[in-house]
Amino acid sequence: MQMGETWKRLGRMGVVLAAAAAVLTGCMGEKMIKPQDAGEESILRSVTTDKARYAPGEDVTFRLELAPGNVSEGKLVVQYKHLNELVERTELEWNGETAVEWQWAPPEEDYRGYLAEIYLQTGSTAADHMNIAIDVSSDWGKFPRYGYLADFGPMSEDEQQAVIDRLNRFHINGVQFYDWQWKHHMPLKLENGAPAAQWKDIANRPVFFETVKRYIDLAHEKNMKAMNYNLLFGAYEDAEKDGVSPAWGMFKDPLGTTQDRHPLPEDWASDIMLMDPANEHWKAYLFEQQQIVFEHLPFDGWHVDQLGDRGMLWNADSEKIDLGTAYLDFLQDAKAAIDVEYVMNAVSQYGQAYIAKAPVKFLYTEVWDSHPQYKHLKDIIDQNQKFSNGELNTVLAAYMNYDHADSAGEFNTAGVLLTDAVIFASGGAHIELGENMLAKEYFPNRNLTIPAELEAQLIHYYDFLTAYQNLLRDSVKNAELKAASANVELSAQAEKGKVWAFAKEKEGTQIIHLINFTDAVHMNWNDADATQKEPSLKENIEISVAVDRKAERVWFASPDFYNGSPVDLDFQQQGGELKVTLPMLKYWDMLVIECQE
Repeated sequence: MQMGETWKRLGRMGVVLAAAAAVLTGCMGEKMIKPQDAGEESILRSVTTDKARYAPGEDVTFRLELAPGNVSEGKLVVQYKHLNELVERTELEWNGETAVEWQWAPPEEDYRGYLAEIYLQTGSTAADHMNIAIDVSSDWGKFPRYGYLADFGPMSEDEQQAVIDRLNRFHINGVQFYDWQWKHHMPLKLENGAPAAQWKDIANRPVFFETVKRYIDLAHEKNMKAMNYNLLFGAYEDAEKDGVSPAWGMFKDPLGTTQDRHPLPEDWASDIMLMDPANEHWKAYLFEQQQIVFEHLPFDGWHVDQLGDRGMLWNADSEKIDLGTAYLDFLQDAKAAIDVEYVMNAVSQYGQAYIAKAPVKFLYTEVWDSHPQYKHLKDIIDQNQKFSNGELNTVLAAYMNYDHADSAGEFNTAGVLLTDAVIFASGGAHIELGENMLAKEYFPNRNLTIPAELEAQLIHYYDFLTAYQNLLRDSVKNAELKAASANVELSAQAEKGKVWAFAKEKEGTQIIHLINFTDAVHMNWNDADATQKEPSLKENIEISVAVDRKAERVWFASPDFYNGSPVDLDFQQQGGELKVTLPMLKYWDMLVIECQE
């Protein structure tokens, strides 16, 4: 029976329950799947883990919330998978409780992603199904999932805990503390040698020391790293009274008459005057100020910011400044002076080739108009792989619905999911989640709200990013794509009206990503005016792939279907051609072909 016919006969809920029941009885029921927009009433409401990341040997604690209702007894069947391999299976008796907790001890291998598939079985029937991912990694920088915080006013512990708990559900393992500081050249305000209780940030918003400190502590409880944000060359206009010499600045002319500055709104505390990051006196001053921060606040590292290409600049001695080289030297000197973790922004890739040689945890690119299209996101991630000789992964700061965010509204679900699909499939991550979601380079902007549909789908996408991290960004290389489809137009490039298909490979495994642009109204990743259109569902996609070895197993997974569970597929292989039918495609499918060595 064709998948489309099965779908029509059983209906969406029937499909997932039939699939789950087959799993519980050991059959190959994963071939029956459902989209996640079915709208049916769920018994399993939510599932969480106690941490965003686990060290090898650390137990995982799960908490499952269930809806009270007619179903009052049964058992929970949990399957723990690494990619498409069953690692462990366990059963938990359930007597109608609305909350169930249990623990699991993952294998002790480092840098592994897992998926826990949870089924509620009543009698011989599977009544519901829910998944959650687990990351076992000793170092967060291997598979960074970066989030942010931008509001540090008076808050209750419960309010802060709710923010961190939400980020934890997305497995965010590092948090950028944006604009928490008092002044860029003097981040922590001291009074009589101790941290002040409160101060105002550069936008004259209140910052409370207790709020910052508690956020760091709450993040640490979830195994999240807390990163202290600050520019590497920023000073206030009145910095001279705090011991900053104007002679340490960067100038727009060789005579040193006009210091470079970053203008800000008139009602803010100051414009930002730009200092020379190669100046030894400036570095010594700033490192001392940053050290004071780390003495009083348990940040894990420094998120170093810049402002992109500033054009021709000179120092006070009329010497031209080479910012790229200066960035590398600055980061090396900073690491020697303050031994913490470092991440540095490369605005539109400016200086990234140098930053990649510095002691940073991963590469971070703030994407702007020089890279406007979906294809450019993959280009940046590929370029960063080359810069770092394949050693460092990438996080993109790519602001969504940018112009739409000039006034109140909602994020466009289709635009966000297509961009995340491209970034994740290309091997990157997206800094977008914090107290809200990023639409502007000024992180506190909250004009746009997150619709419930998008929030729910993002959970699936971040589960997918985490569970399949070993196929998405773990020494995975680009591969030549030799694929065709009889009923869908594939393209090796990101083109409007087509399905973008590109290949990766890892240790005998071929991975093909398919991203659905068939209904796209434009090809700009930032979907500035929030006009991107939701792609229509495609079913029974016939694909032929050129393979040079015998395939042992073919499967696919998608954040859009079956909660991201892997699905085994029948295939035919004759000579160097493999034929397979993908059951369905919404935004993004990952097709995996495992070949003999």
